[in-house]
Amino acid sequence: MSIEKVKEYFKQFNRDNDILELEHSSATVELAAQALGVEPARIAKTLSFKTDNGAILVVTAGDKRINNKKFKQTFSLKAKMLTPDEVFEYTGHKIGGVCPFGLPDKNIKVYLDESLKRFNTVYPACGSGNSAIELSMNELEKFSNFTEWVDVT
Repeated sequence: MSIEKVKEYFKQFNRDNDILELEHSSATVELAAQALGVEPARIAKTLSFKTDNGAILVVTAGDKRINNKKFKQTFSLKAKMLTPDEVFEYTGHKIGGVCPFGLPDKNIKVYLDESLKRFNTVYPACGSGNSAIELSMNELEKFSNFTEWVDVT
């Protein structure tokens, strides 16, 4: 189970007990916001895209969409999302629980979108469709092993 992998990952930071397992689904931004009692923008959604070498992850604020022009300027490739099977293959997480934590492939680069910086804390998923963790921007940077901040929304 993917959430177990994420809990194991967070043990090294002594944060595994901070993962919230929710009674209700958090598989979409709207559901996660309702389950957590926060505004949808504070849900840190992780989007996965194809590259010539595999995949990259981009974590954005829940109220933002990818701007194709900015994406292409930033990454020099067209924004093409992974299929559900590819998402699981590359991340070890199913859609609804995709997160930048405990990834099986250390070569997947994680990018954080500038849209997140307007918040003190955000709530990314933790490997299942009913999990989350509250993280500051510094914590998100550290725990996601991010490559860099980008502006692609």
